[in-house]
Amino acid sequence: MERACLVVLLLASSLFAQMENSTALHQMKLQLRFANGVCDPSVQVQLIAVSGPVENGRPDDRCEVDFANVPSGTYHVTVSGHGLNQTEETITATNGMTNFEVEVKGPNEEGSAANAEPLVSASALSIPPKARKEFDKSNDQISHQEYQKAIQSLNRAIKIYPGYAAAYNNLGAVYQRLGDRAQERDAIQKAISLDGHLAAAYLNLGRMDIADNNFPAGEDALSKAASNNPSDPMALVLLSYCQLRDRRFDDAILTSHKAHPLQGQHSSVHLIAAKAFEQERNAAGAIGELDLFLKEEPAGERADQARKDLSALRTVHP
Repeated sequence: MERACLVVLLLASSLFAQMENSTALHQMKLQLRFANGVCDPSVQVQLIAVSGPVENGRPDDRCEVDFANVPSGTYHVTVSGHGLNQTEETITATNGMTNFEVEVKGPNEEGSAANAEPLVSASALSIPPKARKEFDKSNDQISHQEYQKAIQSLNRAIKIYPGYAAAYNNLGAVYQRLGDRAQERDAIQKAISLDGHLAAAYLNLGRMDIADNNFPAGEDALSKAASNNPSDPMALVLLSYCQLRDRRFDDAILTSHKAHPLQGQHSSVHLIAAKAFEQERNAAGAIGELDLFLKEEPAGERADQARKDLSALRTVHP
């Protein structure tokens, strides 16, 4: 299996984000702090809430990311990139200029959080050394934001080995960074056509569908990601989010419960399940999920909102 071979751009989701009724727009500045003290300008920073567009940004030469015209509300922030553990934080934007400092996690024990695909297909075992060399070169170019060079290297790898699914997956990731949505989707779908077990490609496809508010398509892609990599909690977290937005409440609750125990606590799934129970008019279920959330995440903006939701539910359903 290749190390650091798949660029996986994960999209995390936050429930109970207060965007629907907010019209105030302001500026937000994120200061990134890397564990090794060296800023990586190629990382991707994303903001997402229950409604509204996904905001994307990259650090400047001061390792700051600026977002303009951001509505007031609570956001889930993710920082992802080649060779990093994905960093996730929840922040609340208020009127005026809002500044936050985000500590970016370093590599995991295997040297890269980008390698999220544990399966090695038969085709991957037969990759010619020259194609693999071009592929490895592209990873270095991506880390230095040399995207056009990375495209050339990946295309050379594909020319040598046309069945190189991982190269198509990374090509899609590069096009995502260049803002070319059409080419991004084409490359990801080509990766899937070559290797129907490539969970990372389905995860990227699901991320694209969520950004497009196409939740039925996102559910289909993320179901396949979860099926091909059952140990990946993010696939299940995002799947439960899609099911909630697609009003498949029973499925959202079930998937949330599957995601929670994988690789540490994922307290956000309690918010997804609580919202699903609330939509089903099951106050006891919603209260139970919010209680569990507060046991795991007792402090912070999300905890404050959860307590407000609990208070409202218990007032109506004592």
